[in-house]
Amino acid sequence: MAKKTWVEKLHDSKDLPKVVELAPNAAEHWGGHTMTVPAPLEVDTIMREVPEGKLITIAEIRQKIAKKHGSDIGCPLTCGIFSWISANAAEEEREILESQGKDGSEGITPWWRTLKTGGFLSEKFPGYPDFQRKLLESEGHKIVRKGKKYLAQDYGQRLVKV
Repeated sequence: MAKKTWVEKLHDSKDLPKVVELAPNAAEHWGGHTMTVPAPLEVDTIMREVPEGKLITIAEIRQKIAKKHGSDIGCPLTCGIFSWISANAAEEEREILESQGKDGSEGITPWWRTLKTGGFLSEKFPGYPDFQRKLLESEGHKIVRKGKKYLAQDYGQRLVKV
């Protein structure tokens, strides 16, 4: 069986989204009784809506997912995984477009505008950290090194509204 491409993974809904009841210990940990496990394309759609000059974190994506489905929280694990899939699918699409002599940035998900909770660049995104840093800096964001990680300075002032 051939390995799925990133684009195929993005379009594989796996019977998602679904809202699940949390066990009492999980409810206490996460601060809610229901959690939405989104479909990959839902996370991608939210990432696509972030305009140039703005940013979003996984925490805001989770809030949007929960609000959309009327649950208490959005799943932290799948929102993170699906943002990673979206970023890699976008770069896969960029390569295809560029191989056809087209502008590789037209129409792809602007994944570089998505940060980890706390404003950090994601180590799992393509070309970490240089590629995401370059794309963010080209849109006017200042990226600083904080220990071994990279942070979008003043990211909180540029977050999209949830």
